[in-house]
Amino acid sequence: MTNPAVPHGASTPRDRVPYSAIVDRPKLKLPNDGRIIIWTIVNLEVWDISKPMARQVLSPPQGVPLLPDVPNWSWHEYGMRVGVWRFFELFKRLNIRPTLSLNARVIEDYPRVSQEARDAGWEFMGHSYEQGPIHKIEDQPAMIKRSLDIIENFTGTKPLGWLGPGLTQTYDTPENLVTAGIKYIGDWVYDDEPTVISTANGPLVTLPYTVELNDIPMMILQHHESGHWLERCTDYFDRLYMEGKDRPRVMAIAIHPYITGQPHRIKYLEAVYDYINRHEGVVHWNGVEILNWYETERSHANG
Repeated sequence: MTNPAVPHGASTPRDRVPYSAIVDRPKLKLPNDGRIIIWTIVNLEVWDISKPMARQVLSPPQGVPLLPDVPNWSWHEYGMRVGVWRFFELFKRLNIRPTLSLNARVIEDYPRVSQEARDAGWEFMGHSYEQGPIHKIEDQPAMIKRSLDIIENFTGTKPLGWLGPGLTQTYDTPENLVTAGIKYIGDWVYDDEPTVISTANGPLVTLPYTVELNDIPMMILQHHESGHWLERCTDYFDRLYMEGKDRPRVMAIAIHPYITGQPHRIKYLEAVYDYINRHEGVVHWNGVEILNWYETERSHANG
């Protein structure tokens, strides 16, 4: 039966990938009997002061949104002025080079932050031009190209990964991304292993991004106490580490500097990595490293 909400000829997520139980697939293997990949993603955004903010920590007076929204814009700005530097210090100390999911406009509006990430060797990942749902973009291919070109001109390397702002996609976004040269996405949070989805323009790998270990839903939407971050992350790790003895898993940690970079939360992020790094068989990889490993494993399985 045709779904009238789906444009003619468009592919739904179910059309793009058959159902696959993780226990039925060939087992992937990590080097040196590794058990778990930790994929850290730092998200940097631009909130245009002339537009409604992406989210709010303080509701508007009398419930009526007004522009400019100075208090919520300033809350985000704290992350770029202060919070992100706590991330830089932490990951430098741990010798971890995260994936940087950033609006391309960050490079234009916050060159100091962008330069620090580039100099530290972080992987730059496409995340639209500025923060806002991709559904409202009139010319999506042009926006994607513009975003990737800005990043490539700044870093010297074309991004291979993409994360939709708010994980948003339209029915044709996967085709547009493959055409632009994207090899992997993080928008499909449905597995503990990478998978492959089909598009009219070729295959696209999905990496296990997260909404469960993401500070926006945990701290801002669900309003958990700061210490719950440590509890949930360690519980999550313990289970995947146990299961990783049989087949390796990917654990993503997604953070924003205006949330986890706050003084009352940063110690819990530090404690998460201290806990994880006490275990053998842990590797910290960025998105491209996970992609390369997965593609090698798939070629071996199909060889």
